[in-house]
Amino acid sequence: MPKSFVMWNIVIRALAAWMVAALFLYLLDNTLIFWFDWPGISKTMTHFGGLINAGDAGQSFKSLSTAEVVRGWIQLLAFLGSFVVIVALVVHTRSRQLRQDATLYSRIAAFIVRAAFWSVFLVGLVDMAISFLRVEEFLAVFVGRRFTTQLGISAFRGAYIHFPLIMLAIVIASFTRTLGFIWLALLIVAAEFVIVITRFIFSYEQAFMGDLVRFWYAGLFLFASAYTLLHDGHVRVDVLYTNFSAKGKALTNTFGALLLGLPLCWNILIQGLSRKGSIINSPLLNFEISQSGFGMYTKYLMAAYLLVFSASMIVQFVSFILSNVADYRGDADPDGQELPEELPEELPEGNS
Repeated sequence: MPKSFVMWNIVIRALAAWMVAALFLYLLDNTLIFWFDWPGISKTMTHFGGLINAGDAGQSFKSLSTAEVVRGWIQLLAFLGSFVVIVALVVHTRSRQLRQDATLYSRIAAFIVRAAFWSVFLVGLVDMAISFLRVEEFLAVFVGRRFTTQLGISAFRGAYIHFPLIMLAIVIASFTRTLGFIWLALLIVAAEFVIVITRFIFSYEQAFMGDLVRFWYAGLFLFASAYTLLHDGHVRVDVLYTNFSAKGKALTNTFGALLLGLPLCWNILIQGLSRKGSIINSPLLNFEISQSGFGMYTKYLMAAYLLVFSASMIVQFVSFILSNVADYRGDADPDGQELPEELPEELPEGNS
């Protein structure tokens, strides 16, 4: 294999890996800053710049504490160190092909979506049950009045009911293979059917019933995007694309993902997570709920759907780019055959 070919492989794979690593580090960084009061890279750099400016001007400057400076350096070095580690790993596995990395990233995107599906499934059912028992005044019979009052506080229900269920969903996602879209769609239809029956036959309807449909439907719509991208199922204007050669299509897909797909997803994340009052951070930090009386307490989680959408799409776009670069160069599949049209987590173990 030519040295130039190997070098380009290393560069492309390293950039792709760091894009995925930067995504998860950014999310971790945001969690540490807004949930655990870590200073972040920006405040750490401002701290040292402020000290210098204050010293030059002979003015006092309110600096970070020693512990905060240490945390800030940990956050900064995590980003820098991850790039060094990634380059070292990529160089060590220089014979690994782009399609193998593409398959790995598709599996990561599938895991994110799978965990999100089980989260909305479990949280939806449990929160709906709590809301039903609460509105019908049965909840105190099962858990007592004190716990019933606490379950009426969104922060308590989120921390002690929703978050453990999300952790359980992540564990389940580690052992399952299905993404659950068919089941989620069926559950949405069933929930809407129950609303129709109870409203027009029994003249009964509560706010939590509509909340459940919206909670599941929004999840179905946003979580399925990465899987749809994997199978090239998104709407495409084919006036020119359909007549392109295989290399032309690969080039179009690569630049489309680089210039449109990835910037859009990163823009959603940065705009949604940059401040406490941002569109994603604010609902999550405040455990925001709807004003519909005894409805479900899941509105704040629906803000996180944008986070799941962007994260899964970024990872899948990286996989998409690697696959199309391989197509453009005419790289063979590692097994010498076409990749099967099935979920990434169901591919043969030799491709992982």
